[in-house]
Amino acid sequence: QPQLVESGGGLVQPGGSLTLSCAAAGFTLEDYAIGWFRQAPGKEREGVSCISSQEGEERKYAGSVEGRFTISRDNAKNTVYLHMTNLKPEDTAVYFCAGDDHLIRQCVINYAYGRWGQGTQVTVSS
Repeated sequence: QPQLVESGGGLVQPGGSLTLSCAAAGFTLEDYAIGWFRQAPGKEREGVSCISSQEGEERKYAGSVEGRFTISRDNAKNTVYLHMTNLKPEDTAVYFCAGDDHLIRQCVINYAYGRWGQGTQVTVSS
């Protein structure tokens, strides 16, 4: 069954870095715009970043992560990455990736993506 699988989460100290991966299984990720979301305990889900399909020419970031997070894609590996630097305790959350093939060469962070992964936990703490 086609699915998205996140990995790379873990425990990191404030100021540290992590790279999350979003891998597609059973379908070609190249045709999909991908969004990253996060949800902290007791809070609503928040859109973090997105990247357009194909070459990933369009990339967007939420204000809370602008300048610290970088989204990229490697279509040969059927994977999208979220590289996170200068992590803060408020970045602690479960991170999800989501994809949709209806966005043609564009991305929208808070889009109603059709496919979702199960999430990976990121904890920023000393």
